[in-house]
Amino acid sequence: MKRPAKPLLQNNSLTAKSQPRRRRDPAQPNLPFDPMPDRVEPCLALLKTAPPSGPEWVYEMKWDGYRLAVHIEPKGVRIITRGGHDWTHRFPTIAAAARDLGVATAILDGEAVVLNGEGRSDFGALQRSLGGRGGKRASTEAVLFAFDLMYFDGHDLTRTELSVRRHLLGDLLEDATGAIQLSEEIDADGAELLASACSLGMEGIIAKHRDSTYRSGRTGDWLKIKCVQSESFMIVGYEQSAVARGGIGSLLLAARRGHDWVYVGAVGTGFKEKDAAYLKKTLDRLKTKTPVVPLKGRNYIFAQPTLIAEIEFRGWTDDGNLRHASYKGLREVQDNAAVHELD
Repeated sequence: MKRPAKPLLQNNSLTAKSQPRRRRDPAQPNLPFDPMPDRVEPCLALLKTAPPSGPEWVYEMKWDGYRLAVHIEPKGVRIITRGGHDWTHRFPTIAAAARDLGVATAILDGEAVVLNGEGRSDFGALQRSLGGRGGKRASTEAVLFAFDLMYFDGHDLTRTELSVRRHLLGDLLEDATGAIQLSEEIDADGAELLASACSLGMEGIIAKHRDSTYRSGRTGDWLKIKCVQSESFMIVGYEQSAVARGGIGSLLLAARRGHDWVYVGAVGTGFKEKDAAYLKKTLDRLKTKTPVVPLKGRNYIFAQPTLIAEIEFRGWTDDGNLRHASYKGLREVQDNAAVHELD
């Protein structure tokens, strides 16, 4: 099956490139200099409203999917989610592509996505390919866009600067076009690139400091700049509706502030009838008479804080509610989704 093209790279004014490739030394490809870690906590991107500028920053597209680490070991392949769960069985085509890379040991960092017809990552399509939240289906449609290499041929690369890790990753994935592909660096001004990404309906861009080592957590070495804001919020209930499909008029959302829940508004768009039916059935099982947020409404059904939803929105109102919110889907526990923390 022919994969959709990457839309941002069709713009002739932007140049996708990895740095000039340096071949690894064939005399020492498999020397086990460093023990291979069972897991590396991922480096996370810090949200910013505008891209940085300067020669020390490099840019990539922001992919909208599930963060995965692909461990290639002499005994086989393991695919680990951001939360540390083994999902090798959920992504068989990615696992097969990893085995075909022909390397003895490696840990690739990337994002598993399902591309739509225009080549854009579609989070909802990825969820459907896995059978929805809590589903057990394996996705044969998912593609891993790899953007980092933490371990390679017996060498721990986490203390090596990004530019070197990208050289090695580009060499490894030089001709890869299947279920594992290289997330290309794009040679462009950050503001110009963001504008182009937004005009094409992309989620945003990622900026990375080219001299940074691989540090776990949100250190500021990686930055994410989104066209539309998107965060995870806890569903704390719903508003009943006799006319809405599935019986849900809107979902009631909350964010964290320390150890407390804070109501941030409701979302009534973005979910289809099938989504609404599943949400109502699940939230009814979680029903509680004591809401976790101080909220009253005749048609409100309150639920225990268990389901985490990914929500797109355009900003915040003066009274602390989400503006122009739209439901994108439920996050998996295994995806280690963090509920949005209010300042």
